[in-house]
Amino acid sequence: MYQVKLFNKISKAGTGLLAPEKYTCADDFEDYDAVLVRSAKLHDVDFPKNLKCIARAGAGVNNIPLDKCTENGIVVFNTPGANANAVKELVICALLLSSRDIVGGANWAKTLAGNGDAIGAMAEKGKSNFAGCEIAGKTLGVIGLGAIGIKVANAALALGMEVIGYDPYLSVDAALQLQRGVRYTTELNNVFTESDYITVHVPLMDATRGIVSADAVAMMKDGVRILNFARDGLCDQKAIIDGLESGKIAAYCCDFASEEMLAQPHALCLPHLGASTAESEDNCAVMAAQEIMDYLENGTIRNSVNFPNLKVPREAKTRICIMHRNIPNLIAELSSTLAQHGINIENMGSRPRGEVAYTIMDTESELTEEIKAALKAVNGVIKFRIIL
Repeated sequence: MYQVKLFNKISKAGTGLLAPEKYTCADDFEDYDAVLVRSAKLHDVDFPKNLKCIARAGAGVNNIPLDKCTENGIVVFNTPGANANAVKELVICALLLSSRDIVGGANWAKTLAGNGDAIGAMAEKGKSNFAGCEIAGKTLGVIGLGAIGIKVANAALALGMEVIGYDPYLSVDAALQLQRGVRYTTELNNVFTESDYITVHVPLMDATRGIVSADAVAMMKDGVRILNFARDGLCDQKAIIDGLESGKIAAYCCDFASEEMLAQPHALCLPHLGASTAESEDNCAVMAAQEIMDYLENGTIRNSVNFPNLKVPREAKTRICIMHRNIPNLIAELSSTLAQHGINIENMGSRPRGEVAYTIMDTESELTEEIKAALKAVNGVIKFRIIL
């Protein structure tokens, strides 16, 4: 029986997939095999030695201590693309909200209450204060062409916009999903200089922190509109505020509120609504639960952010799953150690990812405590599991 600890409320669409004869889900376990989490911060959590994997029902993993998990052989999964449509729809909404002062107009219209038949005339007189522009024919620059960025780019194209997309790591699969009308560039500055609207869809890391900087803003067109529904920190806050106050930036829409940004009349801060739809929460929970089941029951890794993805057809009774350092001759040493104890490998798959690697070995033999100790003693092994 596997125990799965819930650090947040997880949709039953996901937890319902975990068969009760194999899994128990609760939020009060002290010892557990797996974690299902959304936004709860895990950096200060003391994980039990028995913990095998963490599945984040969402794309970002800033709330999970990746280095600590890797060192302890804990596989971390995320759910890329599961919330992509929800975020895409909100970004398209933000495109329109940034083009006209719709929120300001709606709030002002409420102040007309109590004026009876005069409301119509008063509205006509004041509506010019909330006028804006149309998005058709304007250029949208998309920074990051992952699951969300591609959907945003294609949707904007369908709305009549010119679209330029930047992503130095664009995969073949991602490229095939892009509509032909999206112009791809490998020069980030092209996005900054040519776009009327800019939307950011990259993960937050050292290389991307402040990717929309003061220097970037200086290159942009006057009256540019900037959207950030990816991660706080991708846009340098001071640069955005300076641009708003000077008029260089006509509007800034984001999913992250701060005291300074809330004070800006041309900034619209939403309370992290990107993935807040029932459909998105269900999709993320389902994918996260499936990742946990496939790993615990078969050793399969997919959508991991700290270990390599690996799927090997199961061809024997016993499966040995080994997390180890990516160092020369380690696979040979593991195979030799098993051979010395009379263990024949029926099927094997191995894949590295940077400094760490993951290997699956199938055998019909039983593994004694002596064999397990021998495997554990091999230099470079982080953790291994036996799946029967």
